[in-house]
Amino acid sequence: MKERLASLDILRGADMFLLLALGPVIRSICKLCPDGTAWLAGQFQHVAWEGFVLWDIIMPLFLFMSGITIPFSMAAYRDGLARPDGKFHLKLLKRFCLLFLLGWIVQGNLLEFSWKDFHPYANTLQAIAVGYLVTALLFVYLKPRWQIVAGVALFAAYWIAFACTGMNLDPQDNIAMVVDKAVLGSHRDGVRWALDGSWRFGRSYQYTWILSSLNFAVTVLLGCFAGQLLKSGKHSPARRALLVAVTGAALVAAGLAISPVFPIIKKIWSSSMTLFSGGICFLLVSFTYYLVDVRGWHKGADWLKIYGMNAITAYCIGEVVKFTSVSESLLHGFGGLACYPVIIAFADAAILFGILAVMYKNKLFLKV
Repeated sequence: MKERLASLDILRGADMFLLLALGPVIRSICKLCPDGTAWLAGQFQHVAWEGFVLWDIIMPLFLFMSGITIPFSMAAYRDGLARPDGKFHLKLLKRFCLLFLLGWIVQGNLLEFSWKDFHPYANTLQAIAVGYLVTALLFVYLKPRWQIVAGVALFAAYWIAFACTGMNLDPQDNIAMVVDKAVLGSHRDGVRWALDGSWRFGRSYQYTWILSSLNFAVTVLLGCFAGQLLKSGKHSPARRALLVAVTGAALVAAGLAISPVFPIIKKIWSSSMTLFSGGICFLLVSFTYYLVDVRGWHKGADWLKIYGMNAITAYCIGEVVKFTSVSESLLHGFGGLACYPVIIAFADAAILFGILAVMYKNKLFLKV
């Protein structure tokens, strides 16, 4: 990306820090001191069904940020300075496949080497793969107004699917869940296998992926629109930040306005959730961009780049590798303390941060 915005690395880093370090530590503290921490603990776990908390912004922001990079990295193709030839499409396909592969490793049970336990579509990285592919093609081949039309069409298609089923929002019987069960079958995440080889859909798993991909693409596309606003040469940097903030406020208001008809439900990536979370992402980007890139206030936040510039690496290592055995081996002497779980959670986060810090110092940035 020729024009790299420090604010994007910092915000992406904050997203990963929340997921991989702050969240586990806060949850361990809340378990240690349950009295009076119910609200705080609730902010660091997904809501049961309807509603939205701090923890629910992590995945939308990850998708949104992937879209922001597109206007910076693919402007030459859109402006006719480079031709979107076979090499370009092969690069897109390679990114798509690598993200799916990493998603299989992280949450698809690929490393179990068990076909019956394999989950082909069940991870944030795969949602990014779908959204990024769709958005990149729309950005390169369509003018901004037609990108908006395409986004509205994707958004409408998702809503129409629910409208045609009477807006049924039952966690196990909504149209998005029905599609997932029909397409993924026994390979859907959450399936329970019996000793006799039979299987059933687990009722505790409520996330959907196939139909929800329509709104995954909308979320990434919203990020692409934000990126185009930030890259626009028609306005001053401060004006760009304001435009992004106004857009965010409008999307938040729109999401809340339609929520009585179509509630905010992250697990199915509902239409109101798409707008509401997208608006929050716009506001976060505006705030960070103004402070970091416009005003230059970033010295105290530069450490977040250690997470942000290796975000996919951080996510994959943090989700796949469990450092608890290492932490407990080194710190087992503190096992008698009541705060021992907090110490272990902090140590796990510190080990991951140390790995990423070494990579950052040696300029090892693994990109897909």
